[in-house]
Amino acid sequence: MILPRRWTAWLNAVVLLVAGWIVIAVLSLQVRPGTTVVAVAFPPWWSAQQVFEAAATAKAEIVRSTALPTLLVVRPDDHGGLARLTEAGAFLVMDVQAIAACFGK
Repeated sequence: MILPRRWTAWLNAVVLLVAGWIVIAVLSLQVRPGTTVVAVAFPPWWSAQQVFEAAATAKAEIVRSTALPTLLVVRPDDHGGLARLTEAGAFLVMDVQAIAACFGK
């Protein structure tokens, strides 16, 4: 009877740890108001060509590519550019400064 109680205690601790990590990641990666350059993550199974085509479809100027082919740094259009990026298939739009050190090429 002692083992199931220990298991649930560990499971609760792990769930709280993961939930806290997710909250911190979401808060630090949010795009700040007035940001002109953002990092955009597309589906990992897409080819580099599909990623560039999706960014072009969203009328976003490509600033640079990263070490990951599905992650681009772009300058979206001022009028609904972020919404067009998500419509073009972007999974996540992030603050470029939050990930600059992690994905350099």
